Amino acid sequence: MTKETIRTEIQHYLSQYQSSQQVTTRWKTPLVGFASAADPLFLKFKKVVAPTHLLPGDLLPDARTIIAFFMPFQESIVASNLPGRLASPEWAKAYVDTNELIQNLGQHLRRFLENYGHAAYATPATHNFDPKILLSDWSHRHIAFAAGLGRFGLNNMLITEKGCCGRIGSLITTLALKPDTRTDGEACLFKHNGSCRKCLSRCVSGALSSTEFKRHACYDILLENEQKHKAFGTTDVCGKCLVGLPCSNADPVKRMKESRGNN
Repeated sequence: MTKETIRTEIQHYLSQYQSSQQVTTRWKTPLVGFASAADPLFLKFKKVVAPTHLLPGDLLPDARTIIAFFMPFQESIVASNLPGRLASPEWAKAYVDTNELIQNLGQHLRRFLENYGHAAYATPATHNFDPKILLSDWSHRHIAFAAGLGRFGLNNMLITEKGCCGRIGSLITTLALKPDTRTDGEACLFKHNGSCRKCLSRCVSGALSSTEFKRHACYDILLENEQKHKAFGTTDVCGKCLVGLPCSNADPVKRMKESRGNN
């Protein structure tokens, strides 16, 4: 079993999944990364992210590898969320559809790996957080960072080579695979050279600043959106600070460096 086999299986599953007429959301080709379950970064997450954050071995004994995957939204979904104070119906529906996709893909991968003799645990797509302190016991964003899929932006989202507009899932397995390398450079223009900061002006709740993140202010707008879009299901989502940015659909620092290299 190789990393490429798993990447191909995830891409094939997504292709089959979104060909179903029952799913209206469309995604671009997913990104897949791999981290070692023994990476000391996971211990750091307990100190920096949340003391409640679990270690891979807490969820799966003899864990060896964590597989993280990013499902990028198509540009039409991203563009739909630009106007207005509350999330667009397309963005809200994409949130629900992608959570369901991640859940189904996780179970598919678990069975796929078990067929080859490797145990696996599919972590929940979302809503594994304490509603009082608003901290989760398993942060997919931080897991994807550990797996080399991207770097954090000023908006606290992970910026991948395909941007930050999409959703992340992860799976733990006893299969031992070589971890992917994390880049040392930044993907956020503000962190790279102090420029941009467009995500701050895009935030509609006042939760974001260059020095702090007000979790409860952010959560309030998520709950407001959930009321507006409750016909779709659980839609505690916003996404205004992800759209209309240089990092919405790409890594802007990488793009800038490539542009300079070609001149």
